[in-house]
Amino acid sequence: MTLTSSSEPALEVRAPARASSSRSRLGRRVRPLVGSVGSAIIVLWGAATAAFLAQLALPGDRATAILNIRTGQAQQRTPDELAPIIAQYGLDQSVLTQYLGYLGGLLRGDLGTSYQQFRPVWNIISEQLGATLALSLSGIALAWLIMVFWVTLTAVRSPRIRAFGSGVDTLAAGLPPYWLGILLLLVFALQLRWFPVMGGSGIEGLLLPALTLAIPLAGFMGQATRAEFERVLQQPFVLSARMRGMGDLEIRLRHVLRHASIPAITLTGWAIGATISGAVIVESIFSRPGIGDTLVTAVSSQDLPVVTGIVVLVALVYVLANVLVDILYTIIDPRITTS
Repeated sequence: MTLTSSSEPALEVRAPARASSSRSRLGRRVRPLVGSVGSAIIVLWGAATAAFLAQLALPGDRATAILNIRTGQAQQRTPDELAPIIAQYGLDQSVLTQYLGYLGGLLRGDLGTSYQQFRPVWNIISEQLGATLALSLSGIALAWLIMVFWVTLTAVRSPRIRAFGSGVDTLAAGLPPYWLGILLLLVFALQLRWFPVMGGSGIEGLLLPALTLAIPLAGFMGQATRAEFERVLQQPFVLSARMRGMGDLEIRLRHVLRHASIPAITLTGWAIGATISGAVIVESIFSRPGIGDTLVTAVSSQDLPVVTGIVVLVALVYVLANVLVDILYTIIDPRITTS
């Protein structure tokens, strides 16, 4: 009886302590995510504001500039000609009112109306977005495959192999996409005729453009992952796995790669925005449809709503990718959250 009466208060004390500890762990997990979401909102607001100011920076009277872009003729306009443009875009209102209306439109998913095509910007972008996302995601997937294969093959081998592996990483990271794209096009499309020279549908038309994005990205990821990969290979749990009879390749793929992939995951968040930006060049080289080709056309015709819409969209994809990366951190290695 004595033992029972003395243990019950102890259990009552431990229960609130466990609840408090659980709330503390939950708080440590949620706080970084709240910070990431807050940073993402600030980045989006900055990108949207810069895009709005770019429209104000259009030289000369804005209504005249819009009408000249629409007609393709640069000339002075009468007030009667400018009146519909001023009413449509609210140019007779103060800059602050226009700015607040612009931000409100973005919150509703309204990116504005094209000066040249007279259509909502979102409709123009959405028609091309699928092709660009397919190219970007294929490039990132290929970059991961190349990086994992190369680092797993060459890390912690003989000094010559390690130096060769690290040198290839550096060389790949420094390759300019426009040069690499033209080289791949000359060798595999024009000389060997394994792939279509321009356009093309399906995997045949996607592989060379995706490799153009993937090879430099794999070099960056390899540089970031190699050092961590070699550090993890020296950890005691790797020695324990070897003593249990596990093979070297299995240890590298099952145990080491998981802990060493954090730097590459960080780069993937950046890479999603970078590959979409790089798609502008790649889509032009390989004559592929996508927002890159749309952006080049919009810049050459001074269609600023389309340009700013693509800028805001790329910023949105970039911040969403980084928030997703922060969530993946807590799944792959919970020690990051609790440290």
